[in-house]
Amino acid sequence: MNISDALSGFAKLKDIRWILLSATARKVLVDQLRALLPAAAAVGPCRLREVRFKPGRKATAYYEAFVTAESPEGRHIRPVAVTWGPAAHPHRQEGAVALDKLQAEALRRGVAAPFRQLMADFPEWTMQVSVWPLDARFTQLVRLSDPQHVRGLLADTEVTAAQARPRSEYSVTAIKYRPGKCHVLRYDPLDRQAGTVFAKLYIGEERARAFRREDGARAFRVASKAADWLAEHGEGANCLRPLAYVAEDAVVLYPRVVGAPLSDCAQRSRSGVARWLQRAGAALCTLHRLPAALVGPLGPPHDFAAETRLIAKKSDHIPTLLPRVGSEIEALLDGARELHERLPQEPPSFAHGDLKSEHIWVAPGRLTVMDFDTSHLADPALDVGCFLADWQFSYAACDQAELREMRESFLAGYARGAPKERLIRARLYEAIELVKCAVRRVQLFERGWASRTAGLVGRAQAVINDLQLSLGLPLRPPIPQESRQLQ
Repeated sequence: MNISDALSGFAKLKDIRWILLSATARKVLVDQLRALLPAAAAVGPCRLREVRFKPGRKATAYYEAFVTAESPEGRHIRPVAVTWGPAAHPHRQEGAVALDKLQAEALRRGVAAPFRQLMADFPEWTMQVSVWPLDARFTQLVRLSDPQHVRGLLADTEVTAAQARPRSEYSVTAIKYRPGKCHVLRYDPLDRQAGTVFAKLYIGEERARAFRREDGARAFRVASKAADWLAEHGEGANCLRPLAYVAEDAVVLYPRVVGAPLSDCAQRSRSGVARWLQRAGAALCTLHRLPAALVGPLGPPHDFAAETRLIAKKSDHIPTLLPRVGSEIEALLDGARELHERLPQEPPSFAHGDLKSEHIWVAPGRLTVMDFDTSHLADPALDVGCFLADWQFSYAACDQAELREMRESFLAGYARGAPKERLIRARLYEAIELVKCAVRRVQLFERGWASRTAGLVGRAQAVINDLQLSLGLPLRPPIPQESRQLQ
């Protein structure tokens, strides 16, 4: 197969799936990884975790590679990023010299092992491979993956006082490796007398502005202020308070959260989740009353038009792979914008920006909200709609009566302090966030990707139809049959 054709604007779903799932493609990946290892090392399964496809430009896949080597550790699980396409390598823009220096540093610190190299190019497939902890944009990733550096880092900050036991030895695990985008590391104390610490990396403050990315200082400030507010005004709810921001390493440190994500609790016991949903709604309502002046600069407001533009951008692969669904998304977003203009508005306020059930953890007697990186000034209806869309996405197999009951539990906690008009707009946000779930969270390598994506877009349109009927507005006519292209 010609890789350039497979990545072109005329690509078909079967072409992309061939690159990701075929035995031939898997063998090429394994061979490339094996070439980076000592002769005695072996590459086992490469577990595909996430895929991003930009038609005509590139496809990027993130794997967990199982590697066996003759070393004390024996078996390793290493995050790997693979990019296909001429637009492709996430590091090339940063320069080969920087990559060589970082690779040499990783070898010197011993964090590359068992790999002898951390990058490979395969021109025949326009394919580039990067192995953790290589990232020329996040130059601090190598040292933050070094247990010796971590020991000093944690000892030199107030983390030691909060987590106890100075100068503990730590193991380092990569939780998320996304070269050029984001990284999360986990530090576990080997003596088990200190606490586990999570590290979230950011581009340095000056470069963050150049790349239009959030910086660590902002993330630390916003999460701390939200934690202060909920500690004072919340009832049985709190925010995950960061331990420290280390400017030299552009990293925010967080403690381990006790409990489990709200989504896991619902899977284990549907009957017991109602009270947690109600408390989650109440906690969100409290956060929406946080004065923006207390948080500090949040940038320009993120309005409905900005959110629909963002979703349209994230949907750019759908018209190529599913033309009919692509047309439906375009029509749905156009209709949503028109409907939004007819609804009563309110001034923007503090918003979480990415409120999902996995960002709300529960434990006996307590609920914890986390991940405020995308907080901004926005319509608070965005958070409500985002959470309700996430719940529909996570529990699509539930019958409508059960989903309605869960939804009402959340709104029962939230609506006590919310105007009715906000809840109407939340329904519209719920619809467009369902589209975002469809295009970003359903993975191309999943069996049934096409039907699941189309089904979520259909659910989004159903939410808009229900809202229009409740407002006494005429339904938007469906897309004409002649314009529906065959998949």
